[in-house]
Amino acid sequence: MHTIKYIPLVVLAAGLGFAVGCSSPSVEAQKAATAKAQPKPKLGIRPAGDTEIQPDMTKISSDELKKVYSYIDEHIDEHVENLQKWVRQPSISNSGEGIAESAEMVKGFFEQLGCQQARVYDVGVTEWGAPGNPVVYAKCDYGAPRTVAIYWQYDTMPVTQPDAWTQPPFEANLIEQGPYKKVLIGRGASNSKGPELAYWNALMSIKAVTGTMPVNLIFVAEGDEERMDIGLRKFVKDHPDLFAGADALIGEGGGQNPSGSAGVGGGSEGCVYIELTTSGKAWGRGPVQSDIHGSNKRGVDSPAWRHIKMLSSLVGPDGNTPLIKGFSDGMEPLSAEELAGLKKAAEKMDLKVAAENIGVARFIAEDPLTVLKMQRYGLSFNLDGVWSGNMYAGGAGAILPNKITSKHNMR
Repeated sequence: MHTIKYIPLVVLAAGLGFAVGCSSPSVEAQKAATAKAQPKPKLGIRPAGDTEIQPDMTKISSDELKKVYSYIDEHIDEHVENLQKWVRQPSISNSGEGIAESAEMVKGFFEQLGCQQARVYDVGVTEWGAPGNPVVYAKCDYGAPRTVAIYWQYDTMPVTQPDAWTQPPFEANLIEQGPYKKVLIGRGASNSKGPELAYWNALMSIKAVTGTMPVNLIFVAEGDEERMDIGLRKFVKDHPDLFAGADALIGEGGGQNPSGSAGVGGGSEGCVYIELTTSGKAWGRGPVQSDIHGSNKRGVDSPAWRHIKMLSSLVGPDGNTPLIKGFSDGMEPLSAEELAGLKKAAEKMDLKVAAENIGVARFIAEDPLTVLKMQRYGLSFNLDGVWSGNMYAGGAGAILPNKITSKHNMR
């Protein structure tokens, strides 16, 4: 259409002796028209994945719901591209990288759903003295009798092991990675931007097909999940009225295993973070003001070794059994209903596949039921990391640290 419009103008301009440069708009228009005429290349993604796992449509009685499923399949490339855009936006809460931009991006998602309210809240300084990252809130009133609140996190962990990435963490590349023909690699792709965008794409599909939603929606998206939810905690305390009328809460997303089994978690564990520090100043031995040269170890005590000896006393020889007095006091036994549910899930659990899914060699136990009990109802004392002294990998330098700190989470 643009080509037909501009070609006569080019001919006319040439006939009148106009400068050649005057024809450039028509050239650009031709390029644009040619690009528009070319069909957009497909990403090559099968809606049901690289296996034969797919919904059994014979069990769906609603014609409207069948149309929603069809819409999702027809727009699968668009849905994946939405995820790619989000993964490409860094949102690292511990450093603040991309946090403000990500909050605005999430607000845009909610506005696309047609939410009447969508706002980025500055939560201010939290009870721990540190400022919280923005919370994104939205409310979508469709005139439905029920209201569901949906929780998101938009922050991710930092990239601490760049050499372990097969692809750049913020490019969201689609590659073949056995046994799958297509996988998306990127920070947050599985935790938790992928599951959340799957939610959002599904909701957008329902809206596109039906023009509305079966329930009203309240969204709350935090940027501090990786920082103990400090901003969300303050936001909920400051604005309880924003959640009035919610009948249920859904977490950040579910998942599907290679076997086809899938589910959405009904809750999450409590978590306590602590830091333990051993210093020469507090101990009264070893370096008291700053790190000193490592050659002094021949005659000076080491706070670092003292700390390591202390850590080894907190768990048993297996590294898994907490030896802290009272650690498991008050732990309630499983109900008959909970145990029955675990036994049913254990029947379908392949420990080898489950271990591969999270990138571990094996689990602590060899029995699926025991593993599920530990994972869903167990208690743990974890060592997240240790920092002290010479932290330059591969570099020379003899250091006797004056202080050492370890970080732990208990769940």
